[in-house]
Amino acid sequence: MPRITPARATPFSRRYFLQAGLAMATIPQVLTAQDKPGSKPQRTADTDIREALTKAPLSMLFKGSTPTEFHSWQQTFSSRLGQLLGDSSPPSQWTIKEESRQELSDHTRLELLLQSPGIAPLPVYLLLPSTLRTNRKAPGVVCVHGHGTFANDAVIGRRDLAGIEADIKRANYDYGLQFVKRGYVVAAPCMRPFGRRVDRRRYGGNDPCAVNFVRMQSLGRLPITTNIRDLRWAINLLQSRPEVASKQIGCAGLSYGGRMTMMVTAVDSRIRVASVSGALNLLQERMSLRHSCGSQLIPALLKYGDYSEIGSLIAPRPCVWEVGSEDKLVVPKWDEVFKERLRRAYQAAGVAKNLHFDHFQGGHRWSGRIAFPLFDQVLKS
Repeated sequence: MPRITPARATPFSRRYFLQAGLAMATIPQVLTAQDKPGSKPQRTADTDIREALTKAPLSMLFKGSTPTEFHSWQQTFSSRLGQLLGDSSPPSQWTIKEESRQELSDHTRLELLLQSPGIAPLPVYLLLPSTLRTNRKAPGVVCVHGHGTFANDAVIGRRDLAGIEADIKRANYDYGLQFVKRGYVVAAPCMRPFGRRVDRRRYGGNDPCAVNFVRMQSLGRLPITTNIRDLRWAINLLQSRPEVASKQIGCAGLSYGGRMTMMVTAVDSRIRVASVSGALNLLQERMSLRHSCGSQLIPALLKYGDYSEIGSLIAPRPCVWEVGSEDKLVVPKWDEVFKERLRRAYQAAGVAKNLHFDHFQGGHRWSGRIAFPLFDQVLKS
């Protein structure tokens, strides 16, 4: 028998209108105001996200008060953070290419490229103080740059570059140079996507941090984890140098450099003392009141905690948090929430004396007022 095909509903037929009407009836009519010319929707995606952020679970906030409770929480939260970040281990085998060497009045500046198969090369400045003596080792410090045109060039005081002097003066940005003048061996790596590791012309005016976050997410990777890996690689570099006392390592940074100082110190116990400058702000605040750069984002973090919990992982090691009185990136009241969580952790760990706050007069800039003496005390004693 020949196969009989049912008649198809065609446009403008009675069956077509009946089927279309049934389909439309199943679609919820959410924002009828949108149908009116010149009207605005009652609720936007931004409204929904902000509301969700205010109700973020933060299910692993530390609420204990004893050393036992703190150490148990620290181990559990550290494990959860590791799951969120993924592997940040530096390469086990790598080589060093020396790109330049310059003898300056009080230190030697090496421009190095760390290389390992399958990993993007890491540019690092290594500063060696002229006060180094034969057979005597110096402590090492990883100095991390923030956002800005000059990246790690500013941190090590490359005043030979056009336009950099104003950048350094505005933020007291050459803290790497200040550390080497105090007798430290300094490693100042270039983070991604900054400095020589980014070509901004290719982004069409878009934020490289945001673009890199989206692109790397499609590969199942995070910019923040990649930069933590590179900072740990810089620690490896310091520990490999004959001039460095391998167990005497500190870390310091401003702005994004402060955030990454917090991150790598929380993850890597080889860092004995840290200075976090211009980064006493919470992800919950930044995402609800403004936006945060893609290089600082950890997906799903707010299900469990915030930057304050990551900062608490630094305990019991000494850490100073620098806050300028005119720093517009540190929001009043939210910074008190951050500080109170840090205090609870350090007090429970029995080391309240190791938590320091440097409240100085000024804006978004490096201070060093408390950091330098603290580093000397911890790393030179």
